Amino acid sequence: MNTPPIVSPQEWTAARDQLLVKEKAMIRARDALVAERRRMPWVAVENSYAFDGPQGRATLADLFEGRRQLIVYRAFFEPGVHGWPDHACIGCSLGADQVAHRAHLNARDTTLVYASRAPQADIARLKARMGWDMPWYTITDGFDVDFGVDQWHGHNAFIRDGERVFRTYFINGRGDEAMGTTWSYLDMTALGRQETWEDSPEGYPQNPPYKWWNWNESYVPDAAPDPKWVKVSDAGVAAFRKTDG
Repeated sequence: MNTPPIVSPQEWTAARDQLLVKEKAMIRARDALVAERRRMPWVAVENSYAFDGPQGRATLADLFEGRRQLIVYRAFFEPGVHGWPDHACIGCSLGADQVAHRAHLNARDTTLVYASRAPQADIARLKARMGWDMPWYTITDGFDVDFGVDQWHGHNAFIRDGERVFRTYFINGRGDEAMGTTWSYLDMTALGRQETWEDSPEGYPQNPPYKWWNWNESYVPDAAPDPKWVKVSDAGVAAFRKTDG
């Protein structure tokens, strides 16, 4: 193995500071990109789609679980897929292992679900074996074809406006590698993280950063932030500003 140079702590810090300039530029460029995402046009979903779920038949609107936004990941688990019937696709399974606790997404009015063509009994067995708990539905019609996930995996984002459903974004290919965190999911949605620092269209829901965070068991809709956490997070914000030159 051809290793990099071995240097003193001071030289290492200088090299890291030099690279940090590029890393911050990359983060700001990503922020600008997702701001453009929030301004993407929407396309109305005109067709009716039916899924099988743990509670029986469900429409696409049902998958929102009453929330405003929905992310559907098309996972490959069905006859003909490597690993069937004991496992889902290796890549899709690795992605499922990365899924963050969904309570944080739900607190931002966003639902994440998985969808495959396997029957519900097989999906329930797979989830129990692998320790997954995300809602996972069975595709019964042309949903996968219509949304570009019949041959390969991908994340589709949707939003509800009353009774109407719109497709807002789509991530697939290598873009799927970065998915799994609360932030990567929210950044692909039409409303984003819904924080005041974001560059979003006028009228989009926004709250101060950090203040809406909570323990995954402690979210209460419309509850005021914990005053102690407000104090801690305010101190953190001040510290970040000093170091983010």
